[in-house]
Amino acid sequence: MDQAIAALSDPTRRAIIEMLAGNELPAGTIASNFAMSAPAVSQHLKVLKDAKLVSVRADAQRRLYSLNRGGFEEMEEWLNRIRRY
Repeated sequence: MDQAIAALSDPTRRAIIEMLAGNELPAGTIASNFAMSAPAVSQHLKVLKDAKLVSVRADAQRRLYSLNRGGFEEMEEWLNRIRRY
């Protein structure tokens, strides 16, 4: 969970998460929404993938990204424990 929270500390990565809410998107489409290079966006996607917040699947030459529900469930469980107080 620490890795997920660290990943979400960056505003670009939070924006990517919001873009992926309910939508599976190719890396190129994600990158086109930012004023940075495609490799820079790829690094952000890698951090999110390593934190288990996004999943990637190959579709021919494209890489499609989507949210990984499991990565968010651990944070949600933690937040629910904290909310009880």
